[in-house]
Amino acid sequence: MTDQNPPARIGLVAATAAGRRHADTVTAAWPHARLVEGETVADALRTAWADCDAVIAFLATGAVVRIVAPLLDDKRTDPPVVVVDEAARHAVALLGGHAGGANALAEQVAALLDARPVITTATDAVDLPGLDTLGWPVQGAVAAVSRAILDGEPVRLIADADWPLPALPPNVRTAAEDPTDHGYRLLVTDRVVPPDERTAVLRPPSLVAGVGASRGVPAAEVAELLHRALADAGLDPASLRCLATADIKADEAGIRSTADALGVPLVTWPATRLAAVDVPHPSEVVRAAVGTPSVAEAAALLGPDGRADEATLLVGKTATAMATVAVARHAPRGRLAVVGLGPGATDLRTPRAVAELRRAAVVVGLDQYLDQVRDVLRPGTRVLSSGLGAEEARARAAVAEAAAGRAVALIGSGDAGVYAMASPALEYADERIEVVGVPGVTAALAAGALLGAPLGHDHAYLSLSDLHTPWDVIERRVTAAAEGDFVTLFYNPRSRARDWQLGKALGILAAHRPPDTPVGVVRNASRLGERVHLATVATLDPAVVDMYSVVVVGSSDTRLVAGRMVTPRGYRWRS
Repeated sequence: MTDQNPPARIGLVAATAAGRRHADTVTAAWPHARLVEGETVADALRTAWADCDAVIAFLATGAVVRIVAPLLDDKRTDPPVVVVDEAARHAVALLGGHAGGANALAEQVAALLDARPVITTATDAVDLPGLDTLGWPVQGAVAAVSRAILDGEPVRLIADADWPLPALPPNVRTAAEDPTDHGYRLLVTDRVVPPDERTAVLRPPSLVAGVGASRGVPAAEVAELLHRALADAGLDPASLRCLATADIKADEAGIRSTADALGVPLVTWPATRLAAVDVPHPSEVVRAAVGTPSVAEAAALLGPDGRADEATLLVGKTATAMATVAVARHAPRGRLAVVGLGPGATDLRTPRAVAELRRAAVVVGLDQYLDQVRDVLRPGTRVLSSGLGAEEARARAAVAEAAAGRAVALIGSGDAGVYAMASPALEYADERIEVVGVPGVTAALAAGALLGAPLGHDHAYLSLSDLHTPWDVIERRVTAAAEGDFVTLFYNPRSRARDWQLGKALGILAAHRPPDTPVGVVRNASRLGERVHLATVATLDPAVVDMYSVVVVGSSDTRLVAGRMVTPRGYRWRS
């Protein structure tokens, strides 16, 4: 699975009625896809190749190979090509693999057509991370080093900082792990590296270029100065994370065009923030003009996150007639992805969650949740497992791993931010850590879908566990929900040790609801043993509820319609 969006312009080529039907299915789902016509199928395929960002051909693989072979130029610029057979049984990533996006596109097309994606890229086929799929530019002998990784040959990993890399196979080792240099090397650096046939270079997003300019500065002047400054310092522009400047320069076309050409964002800071940064070359002339003694150096040090204390100025301000540039290196931060796995069913787990699990070098979670995802983890992923009741320990462990510079995924069921691991983890996560939140389908949403539409109007979530919240606080909140006539969802409703709280809460709601108000109990939503039980506030027996259940109590407007709970929205058109 992939969380990539389909390419912006997809050309579809079909020769038969069946192929056109499959193409119609794709265009119905993706309005940016279009059927390309031509005098012949070959003409249509050539047109799609020239005009589109990607091509899906509903043709025989051999025919596509013969037509596009003379058009091949460079895998970095050729469009990805996916071939779908006449019966739509297979979607073959023919050209473009992972670097061009054909593998991802094949998976997406296969999902649309209920076909099987066919991926033959070597690293993907054996579930190893391709060097050009890590999210960073990669240069040098990519094919040779990838082949060495695949063949199990020793590869030396040399990183100039602790960058949060995903899990790499055991034959990729640092010098500390294996002091022998076997010839193949994978470098992680922002420095210019002389090319050789056995070295691949990953470019981490470590550099920030601060830019100042006079009004109307030409983009060519900014770009030329920036590239010269980088080259003189032996730095590679592929490691540029962003350009940074003062707010007052946010609309400067020459700066913005340079950022666009480099494919990096432009970050701007107010003059007051820039003025607070200690720089080696302040200027009173600049202060008088823009309110800060430094634009380029201060902006380079602040970077995208305002972390000037963790940046090193590599290139002091250097200027032309209308432009000024400085370059700073920013220290890496560990990466903590807080991932919601959904209620349990694999098809309710989001593609983004899967991508983050495969991006991580360390995965932390409750043992039973880790068992659900071991099959999607890359080989070499380190797993930190613990049992029920160890939430704080899991949170601290995940944060400690991320603070050490690693790529970490902390998993929880449902949505990790709803009665789950996000809150305890983020209490400990500081500025050293980049946090990525991955939403998940909550147990309440899964239960609501099974019950009908009980959440159609305002509703409240409440946990009945008094392990961390005193019962008098919970009772006040239940009373507020009752008085507000909210549909009320109870998490952690009942356990062997807490068997009276649900009955007490239902009694509070019953005092503010008609006795026939529907109540739904869903146990193991979307998991093995799923069960739905309907009752009313007057008839629900708390004994049918346990810790694997979600209880949904309707508002005074909630009704049963054909055996389904429905809370009306109160649309005016109904009257």
